[in-house]
Amino acid sequence: MRLDEALDVLKEKGYKYTNKRAMILEYFNDEGKYRTAKDLLNHLEPHFDGISFDTIYRNLHLFSELGILESTELAGEKHYQMRCTNHHHHHFICKNCGITKEIHCCPMDTIGTELDNYMIESHKFEIYGLCPQCQEQA
Repeated sequence: MRLDEALDVLKEKGYKYTNKRAMILEYFNDEGKYRTAKDLLNHLEPHFDGISFDTIYRNLHLFSELGILESTELAGEKHYQMRCTNHHHHHFICKNCGITKEIHCCPMDTIGTELDNYMIESHKFEIYGLCPQCQEQA
């Protein structure tokens, strides 16, 4: 999702456009990979004196509910990134730096025959490991 689309979703759903919300969305837009609430807090603290984890988590939850951000869990902690485009794909996610790579093949293409008579409502497929840069550093 592009930044302007994310801001439009906020407006369409009747949520206020604030400097904090704009900066949060800009952060995820610029990062282009999965980041934690702590990463976001560290980014915002110099700009917003006394910003709390409550504020961070409230906004992360809101943006997730609105479909602006998507999340995954790495090392027992939730990580967020801007929602990808609307075409169907899956992800490789680096467990070290959070960068993602799109995977265009879908395991559902072969699994579907094993699930005859089951109603599939959705699915999510992610592969975790180390990207080439993080492998070099290890």
